[in-house]
Amino acid sequence: MTTTTNPSSLSISLHNSTNGSFPKSTLSPGSLHFGPISSSGRVSLSSSSRVRSMVCSSSTQLTPPELVASSSGVPAVVEVDLGTRSYPIYIGSGLLHQPDLLQRHVHGKRVLVVTNTTVAPLYLDKVIDALTRDNPNISVESVILPDGEQYKNMETLMKVFDKAIESRLDRRSTFVALGGGVIGDMCGFAAAAFLRGVNFIQIPTTVMAQVDSSVGGKTGINHPLGKNLIGAFYQPQCVLVDTDTLKTLPDREMASGIAEVIKYGLIRDADFFEWQEKNMPALLARDTEALTYAIKRSCENKAEVVSLDEKEGGVRATLNLGHTFGHAIETGFGYGQWLHGEAVAVGTVMAVDLSHRLGWIDDTLVKRVHSILKDARLPIVPPESMTVEMFKSIMAVDKKVADGVLRLILLKGPLGNCVFTSDYDRDALDQTLRAFCKT
Repeated sequence: MTTTTNPSSLSISLHNSTNGSFPKSTLSPGSLHFGPISSSGRVSLSSSSRVRSMVCSSSTQLTPPELVASSSGVPAVVEVDLGTRSYPIYIGSGLLHQPDLLQRHVHGKRVLVVTNTTVAPLYLDKVIDALTRDNPNISVESVILPDGEQYKNMETLMKVFDKAIESRLDRRSTFVALGGGVIGDMCGFAAAAFLRGVNFIQIPTTVMAQVDSSVGGKTGINHPLGKNLIGAFYQPQCVLVDTDTLKTLPDREMASGIAEVIKYGLIRDADFFEWQEKNMPALLARDTEALTYAIKRSCENKAEVVSLDEKEGGVRATLNLGHTFGHAIETGFGYGQWLHGEAVAVGTVMAVDLSHRLGWIDDTLVKRVHSILKDARLPIVPPESMTVEMFKSIMAVDKKVADGVLRLILLKGPLGNCVFTSDYDRDALDQTLRAFCKT
């Protein structure tokens, strides 16, 4: 459902079935304030425009890891509630060995698997087997792309279209994204555009993709002037998260993905953040129960937000905490030089610094953010080559710019609360940029 609202008059009231109502926020023009959604998943919105209340079906109950770890091959399932376009996220160990999970979401008889040079030798044969086992009617083609953020561009995307057209795929075909966030974004965009839209499935193989980019339908490619500026919202039929694929993930990629896990705790899930503070060593050690819980909880958080705001008109923008600064680093320093999560980690620190300069959060939260990112083995300062001018010029073309004004996601209030706003002191932003840039 798409709802048009007027940010200048929008107020949000969060209701908790056990604790009564959180205080209603009266918002300044151009800003939206968000706190945690209640255990019932209910959010009521009121504004001068006509807005309907929306309820997400997935629960936000904080569950001990041992209760969600996949046992006997039965996956945990998180539902993304989008009406007729709803879809499941399957999470568990050994799911690539359960053909029915994939086959039930294949449309037609033709499948194109899109993957890269790193993932293909590890998992392409397993996916082809899962798609075709006991199902001789399915034929599978594959296209193997170069690996890296620097290849997330139009030239590489055309390789997917070339293969689809050469293979004479039709509108009943299914595209399957097998890989990390770059592959998921490009395959999804190709599926959205090929013959004006074909079915597609996400099989994310990195933490980053499993907890964030594979969920919610954001697809696209980069432009030399800015990250993810060309794309479409296009939802998959399902997301299949086989946690066994993380066994082959490099340590640096593991840490990069955890940056997105940390984000969910900061913007809307204080209990989850506190759990991460206690369990970071287990996550880095790839403990199965800890990873399964972190992935499931992250997906629950994102599924709720996407169900409320599919096209990023308001609350979904808060999922971009740290991304405006982070995307500037990726673009300015060169795509692929830093991993996305590394840039987002630094961007989060910069957003937290600005939030503190504005007087919106206290010293304790700043220190906790620094501490957890260090524990996750993530950077907290940008590359030395980044300048104030580079940040400003790249941020000026960020997707969150509206009418020439840059809107930012910042923390405000206690842990688990944030704002999406253009109402901040520009001098404070300049102070933050100067504090993190040597030139």
